[in-house]
Amino acid sequence: MKVLQFTIPVAHDNTIIVQEDNMAHFYPYLHRHKEVQLMWIKEGEGTLVVDNNMYAFRKNDIYLLGANQPHLFKSNAEYFNEGSDLKVQALMIFFDPNGKLMPVLALPEMQMLRSFLQQHQSGYKVPAEHVDTVIQKMLSMQYAKNQEIVIQFLNLLHTLQQIGNQAEGLSNKSLSSFSESEGIRIGHIFNYLMQHYERPISLDEVAAEAHMTPQAFCRYFKKHTRQTFVEFLNELRINEACKKLTSGKFENIATVVYTCGFNSVTNFNRVFKAKKGEAPKAYLNHYFKNIKV
Repeated sequence: MKVLQFTIPVAHDNTIIVQEDNMAHFYPYLHRHKEVQLMWIKEGEGTLVVDNNMYAFRKNDIYLLGANQPHLFKSNAEYFNEGSDLKVQALMIFFDPNGKLMPVLALPEMQMLRSFLQQHQSGYKVPAEHVDTVIQKMLSMQYAKNQEIVIQFLNLLHTLQQIGNQAEGLSNKSLSSFSESEGIRIGHIFNYLMQHYERPISLDEVAAEAHMTPQAFCRYFKKHTRQTFVEFLNELRINEACKKLTSGKFENIATVVYTCGFNSVTNFNRVFKAKKGEAPKAYLNHYFKNIKV
């Protein structure tokens, strides 16, 4: 049996780690690490779970994740199909502000960068208008050597700090206080729901999966995620519905409704409006109006 960890180590050959991954799919388990992570999705689509929030990710999305911030990048279901030739690719930069970089960030001249890291521990998504600039700076780091890596890193960090004034945090409900065992258990629950969201899931079923009574599970889930089980499941289903609706691969909204676990179009419309602030058709109109041609 594979032993999973909630806090995973990042290989530290250098003070700043630049890593490129080319895989069949992203690592599908909730985890955290002490390093801040900047991740550019070069290829791939799926769902980012960060703390207890969800975001659909696509090619050329860039995310800044805080130190010890629980997260997972779950590739879409088709990436796990047997015989699939789909691939994911990502360029990542890891750094520990409390490790070898601490003396540098402690310099008086670094006060603004230090404050930026402290104020954005919940991370953020790089706004679309800044993506090209951040990509160029990440590529400059990828091919830099020796002290040039540190110089390029500080340049990148300065850019991220400027962008941070315009970006919204990924989460305002931190799950970082999880113990190792709690993180593994919550991660297992999240993964189970993400694998089975398209069909009815009862409270008894998911409680049994967590080896708890339904009453104990409800208390546990609300305590550690600050959401009820139903709220989390609905958010997961609406997130998946948004990805399917905007993909252009489905003929109508009703088809999407029943492939995302909802039992009626009426219920779907009610939950969708509560989560997104507008009806599905209005959401689609705004989405296609705003995307770049």
